[in-house]
This record gives sequence, structure tokens and C-alpha cells, in this order.
Amino acid sequence: MTELAGKIAVVTGSSGIGLGAALKLAELGAKVHLCGNDETHNRNAAAITAGRHITVETLDVTKDDQVFALADRLKQPGVDILVNTAAIQPYGTVETTTPDMWDLVMRVNLRSCYLMSHALYPLMKARGGGSIVHIASVQGHMNQRNVLAYATSKGAVHALTRAMAVDCAKDNIRVNSISPGSIRTPMLEFAAREMTPAGGDPEETLKGFGAGHPIGRVGTIEEVAELVAYLAGPRSSFSTGSDYAVDGGLRAQLGV
Repeated sequence: MTELAGKIAVVTGSSGIGLGAALKLAELGAKVHLCGNDETHNRNAAAITAGRHITVETLDVTKDDQVFALADRLKQPGVDILVNTAAIQPYGTVETTTPDMWDLVMRVNLRSCYLMSHALYPLMKARGGGSIVHIASVQGHMNQRNVLAYATSKGAVHALTRAMAVDCAKDNIRVNSISPGSIRTPMLEFAAREMTPAGGDPEETLKGFGAGHPIGRVGTIEEVAELVAYLAGPRSSFSTGSDYAVDGGLRAQLGV
């Protein structure tokens, strides 16, 4: 398929959903710059994406100078698609979350969506428009206990998406977000290990996560990547300012 042939995409987050999104966009013909700050993840991504039109780049999305340097390098030929997936999910309540951790979560999960969009906006505008996709979370709508900073940051991503969509439409730039439920990513696997009692099986914990969804399982990275590709491409040309659930029906059910 060549739906995205000739398009230039930037994806933040070189593991999990970011890696899956990059693979899907490249499969559809886009040339992808996959950006991450974890060198282990970057090396793994480079091995997986070898032979595809994907360039893995080291980038700390919290550093203004690095983000603007990336934008400067990409001025020619420009950028058509931006997918923001970089995120962290520390645990904590209002009592236990330190100010430093709160600030870090906001820089990675929220400010980076703004910063990447701000830096690449002129490049997208020069290309006649484009599409921005923020990966939010079901926890921006309804959340578990002990995820104060993460849930707050993802709710703010929803608001950012709406505000950007209204402002960017004049330049033919669409902005949408995706709110996944439990998706089998390195982040979810880490959570399963943390929540599994000593001597227990994290796979059973993952099954328990899935059982909380009406569909009865956790989602796959590929299922999220399919929606990313749809929102990035021409099939969604009249869609902007919306949040799309990939949550196995999680938000549709009452928790009683």
C-alpha cells in the first residue's frame, strides 16, 4: 500500500506504540523519523526497522534545543505527519507525588506534545498542511488510583488536542488524539511486574488487566497503530479535534 507515499513523518517514543506506529506508517509509504531518548530502545528499534524507510534518532523531547535542532534538520523536505507517543507513568497520589516527579511527567507527557507541534508547525504549514496525532489515554477520561500525575497529563492532552485543532485548521493541519486502554507495551508489562505478588506470574496479571475490558483482553500495539495511520492519512481528511478510543469498550461500561 502507498497511501502515505511521499509523506514525511516524525514519531516520538521509540518503543511500544511509537515503534508500532512508525512501522505502520512506513508500511504505507511514509519516510519516518523515529525519535527516542532511551538508547536501549533506540538500538532495538533500529534492529527491527532495518531495511525500512525509518531513521531512528536520539531525541530528548523535554529539551528545547534538541527539538528545535531536529526541526532545523528537517526543514528540507519538511514534515507532513507528527505522532507524539513519548510518555512516562510513575505511580503516586497527591500525597506521595513529589514536585519534581510531577514536573517531569508534565514535561514528558504534555509539554512535549506542545513543543514538538510548535517546532514542526512551520514545516507542516510550508508543505500545505498535515496531521498531528497525540497519544493520550483512557486515564485522561477516567482513572485508576495512584496515577495522579499521569492521569492529569493525559486529560490535558485532550484539551490541547481540541485547542490546537481549532487554531490549526486554517493551515490545513488536523489534530486528533487517541486514548488507548490497556495495550501490551513495555509500560504495561512493567506495570504487571510491579503489581504481581512475589512468586506470581506477570502474565496472569496481564490477563487480569484484560478481563477488565468488555472485549476480555488487552489490546495490541498494532491495533493502535492502525488508527494512527488512519488519522495520519487522507481517509480522515474531515476529522479534527476529536479523541478516539482504542480501549476494548472500557469506557462504555459501568464500574459496578
